[in-house]
Amino acid sequence: MSLLRSACKQLILLIFFFTLFQPAEAQAPKKPDAAEILQGLKKLNVLGSALYVAAHPDDENTALIAWLANEKLVNTGYLSLTRGDGGQNLIGPEIRERLGIIRTQELLQARRTDGGQQFFTRANDFGFSKDYQETLTLWDKEQVLADMVWTIRKFKPDVMITRFSTEPGGTHGHHTTSAILASEAFDAAADPKRFPEQLKYVSVWQPKRILWNTSSFFYKDKNFDPTGKLQIETSTYNPVLGRAYTEISATSRSMHKSQGFGSGPNYGKVTDYLEHMKGSRAQKDLFEGIDLSWNRVSGGKTVGKMAQKLVTQFEHNNPAASIPALLSLKTAIEKLPENPYKAAKLAEIQELVKACVGLFIEATATHFAATPGEKIEINTTAVNRSNASVSLEQVHILPLRQQISVKQPLTKELYTSKTTVNLPVDFPISQPYWLQQPGTEGMFAVADQQLIGLPENPAPLNVTFSVKINSVLFDYTVPVVYKRVDPVAGEIYRPFAVTPPVFVSLSENVYMFTSEKPREIQVRVKAGKENCAGTVALQVPAGWRTEPASANFSMKLKDEEQLVSFNVFPGPGQTDAKLRAAATIDGKTYDKSLVTIQYEHIPTQVLFPEATARAVKIDLQRIGQQIGYIAGPGDEVPVSLRQIGYSVTPLQNEELNATNLRQFDAVVVGVRAFNTNDYLKFAQPVLMEYVKNGGTLVVQYNTNHALVTENLGPYPFKLSRDRVTVENAEVRMLKPEHAVLNFPNKITANDFTGWVQERGLYFPNEWDKNYEAILSANDPGEPARDGGLLVTKYGKGHYVYTGYSFFRQLPAGVPGAYRLFTNLISLGKK
Repeated sequence: MSLLRSACKQLILLIFFFTLFQPAEAQAPKKPDAAEILQGLKKLNVLGSALYVAAHPDDENTALIAWLANEKLVNTGYLSLTRGDGGQNLIGPEIRERLGIIRTQELLQARRTDGGQQFFTRANDFGFSKDYQETLTLWDKEQVLADMVWTIRKFKPDVMITRFSTEPGGTHGHHTTSAILASEAFDAAADPKRFPEQLKYVSVWQPKRILWNTSSFFYKDKNFDPTGKLQIETSTYNPVLGRAYTEISATSRSMHKSQGFGSGPNYGKVTDYLEHMKGSRAQKDLFEGIDLSWNRVSGGKTVGKMAQKLVTQFEHNNPAASIPALLSLKTAIEKLPENPYKAAKLAEIQELVKACVGLFIEATATHFAATPGEKIEINTTAVNRSNASVSLEQVHILPLRQQISVKQPLTKELYTSKTTVNLPVDFPISQPYWLQQPGTEGMFAVADQQLIGLPENPAPLNVTFSVKINSVLFDYTVPVVYKRVDPVAGEIYRPFAVTPPVFVSLSENVYMFTSEKPREIQVRVKAGKENCAGTVALQVPAGWRTEPASANFSMKLKDEEQLVSFNVFPGPGQTDAKLRAAATIDGKTYDKSLVTIQYEHIPTQVLFPEATARAVKIDLQRIGQQIGYIAGPGDEVPVSLRQIGYSVTPLQNEELNATNLRQFDAVVVGVRAFNTNDYLKFAQPVLMEYVKNGGTLVVQYNTNHALVTENLGPYPFKLSRDRVTVENAEVRMLKPEHAVLNFPNKITANDFTGWVQERGLYFPNEWDKNYEAILSANDPGEPARDGGLLVTKYGKGHYVYTGYSFFRQLPAGVPGAYRLFTNLISLGKK
């Protein structure tokens, strides 16, 4: 193993360890105030931890996490089995793994707010699952269980809490599975025969108890009885922080913006309930029978007294006065025998000393990205904002092992330096570790045991400042970041990334070919470094060809872009294959594109997916041309309709009037538009008038919660939570002679093959007799769901409501979904 890889391994261990005991610093360096320092001093005298377990981002009880972390002052973790890739996105177009990255970062922002720490397993959120048996057909149970055991053994919780019950039914299959596996992991973590390969890094661990965080929500069909359950008032007010835990919880939960989970604080009394599952039963207190003081370790009694004295003697106006006592406490802890809490408390002391000194340290790069083999200029900054005696001894750049000797006092004068480093040519790019290797529908592939559980990649470059404080040496490691000053927003940080030297990308995920004619497809080439030159080609399926076969590119500036056009000639017959763009520089081929995910509430993220697209040659007849589209959140259907030749006009609220709508052959309403666009309650009569006068209106699925109007169609129907989650479930034609199944495309059973993630969701389960139900489907063991496609004639026109998931199928290039959706749009055109 090279020195670089060895250093990277050591850094992974270091960063994973420190993420357990200090807030993650993804952007600006953390600058604790006096209240936060006092909370940290109080926490020094608490030895304990709690692990909350559920299935997805936003499943966690942020009020209970805030209470545990800030009232009980125990190390508090949230283990989310998945990253939420299978959900939907209310703030942008990202879905699947890109949505998973957003929701990962939202979880990290939530934990920075409520004081918890974040963990994951390798389980992939493949979409809604109705029961745990179905979930475990796609999740590798042993892998997920191993990851949970790994987290327990590393984090060493005294108590575990599940969000969901182990009893099947009534909730998402992932939810039930998370509780069932948590119960198994509770036992397996203490068994040295289970996952013994982990024991070269960690030791076995047995939590005291595991409980279910229940509530009246789970008792919809019967009265909730709190008898025999532990009760915790999570609305307690914390005078040091100036907020109740329910206030902290609301801010934390509001970080889940992609799911529309903005929350207001509850200022009244809130009680959480915990029901015993396994282990020692607690009668009155969650930590009953667990000594959370220093008395739980040999020789700890004196240490506890020293820690308590730090709290009582803390000076809010002069935190630096606590440094001598903190250093004495550090020495006392170092003399204790090894125990599970020693390293954690020493790490906490190190951060508290830094906070009391007001020590600001930072390492920034002059650009937010660099490529392997490139030179990077790193600026280091340090300042001591107290009267304490501080000196900067050395600066180390990791994992490059470049060392700078400083040996100078740190005062209130700013220390700065610039250092140029060379990235090795084999330096790994900053691809999220769970996306580096192909996985399965239900699991990410991660081979490195030490990466499993981490919420995100360790920073590619870090700088360690070796600092003497009152003659005691501390090593403070910070990530290299990029920052700039925006004239409106002020100082903006983003993570530093290592990228390929060149990117290639295709503008669409799917290219639909509806005839023998060629299509022009553009490849965007972007320079990851200066003086980037080479050739680019577009690889096509057998029997297809491109003109030209390849093309040259040359860019002098970093981030410069060129567009290269290829005419793609499809082969004979129907085809469903892959296009791949690739650039060659100095004999080496690169086929990664660059995706940047940028929202104000999370740090900017980059990933490098393969530069591929689906090429589908399809037998498709199309009637009509002009489509008006009322977009829903994260809606990619308009792009898909343009792929097959429609002219799609996005409609703003002010354009929803009878005169404007008259020009369209059909109007399509995007997914969840009636959940998110309040104006539609006023526009609905106009849309119905459009149908009455001869138009065709296609409304895609909405949830049955928070509709802006109940009158979605010309006649009443009622939305339910009925869904068909098995994407290959049989679809039966209830009205085989209906025009929607015959014109302009004859729909057959073959058109329902190759669907992705699910058939549909939130089907109507009651509807007026004027509607015709066209299709029927159901998951195994369930009754037929006939409400997924309702069609009615209204006046001179046609109205369609569909819960079938065209919003997933069209962007994925499913041929049959295109044919059926074209028929919906073509209603009334024969």
